[in-house]
Amino acid sequence: MLEVYATTRRVAATNASVLLLGETGTGKELIARAIHELSPRGTGPFVRVNCGALSESLLESELFGHVRGAFTGAVSNRAGRFEAAHTGTIFLDEINSTTPKLQVKLLRVLQEREFERVGDTETVRVDTRVIAASNRDLLDEVARETFREDLYYRLNVVPIVLPPLRARRDDIPLLVRHFLDHYNVENDRHVTRIQKDAADAMAKYHWPGNVRELQNVVERCVVMADGDELTADLLPPALRGDRAAVPMPGRGGDLDSLARDLVEQGMTTAGPGDDNLFGRIVSRVERELIAQMLAACDGVQLKAAARLGINRNTLRKKLLEHGLEGGDDAA
Repeated sequence: MLEVYATTRRVAATNASVLLLGETGTGKELIARAIHELSPRGTGPFVRVNCGALSESLLESELFGHVRGAFTGAVSNRAGRFEAAHTGTIFLDEINSTTPKLQVKLLRVLQEREFERVGDTETVRVDTRVIAASNRDLLDEVARETFREDLYYRLNVVPIVLPPLRARRDDIPLLVRHFLDHYNVENDRHVTRIQKDAADAMAKYHWPGNVRELQNVVERCVVMADGDELTADLLPPALRGDRAAVPMPGRGGDLDSLARDLVEQGMTTAGPGDDNLFGRIVSRVERELIAQMLAACDGVQLKAAARLGINRNTLRKKLLEHGLEGGDDAA
């Protein structure tokens, strides 16, 4: 992380494009904000766009704007996020989820600093710095021809790789203390001590959700604590080593019921323009299953593949797809 911070400071003073790589929850947006705030553009706007949350047509309009009549519902002209970020920085999160059509337009913006709004012929010029992020290996996406090679190299001027929390366990006590202080103030609580069993459990846990998951766990503990100590019983079952399924309210805890609840929640929370429900639901379950199984097998791929019922080559491919660490190849 010291190398990450040093690179962040060095690149902030430039206008170079930055590509942030790392698993979900490792703090890519925080680094993007730090680059912006430390740069000469720090007084300008910082605009974040989650490319994975919108369909192609909606994302194109969101990024580049549109003119009246460009499509059904376009009742007036609207500026896009690139224009909103003029003289500042635009942060394109989950850039790996963009389509080839959008990648062509993004490449032009990066090279020429110009584009046309959807449905318009007038060229718009902007002075906007681009920081992109991906939770997948973009070189692998290039090899699979789902991501343009020329766009990859244009984005990858300065790559910054954020390590997962399990790879920097010495940071866990510091982060826990930081989040304790934050949520004590936010909730007017005074949880100042950490029980040794709780600290040991947090130090050993594999944290598939990384820093974001740790932050949520600490917030939960602060809210639920009766006194001034964070105790092990306040931690979620997974951190305490209890891998038994936790029943959903009003239903049994069998896998079929849990699967129905998961799908219902995914469909309910999806926006009207979201058309990638497979990626939102199935892919995330697959990623979590692989991460937990690899951790349960102490990182031994052969053992994890056998437990999952797949061969090791398939497991390796899945690890790359989901941006997970590969563990150890030892049998």
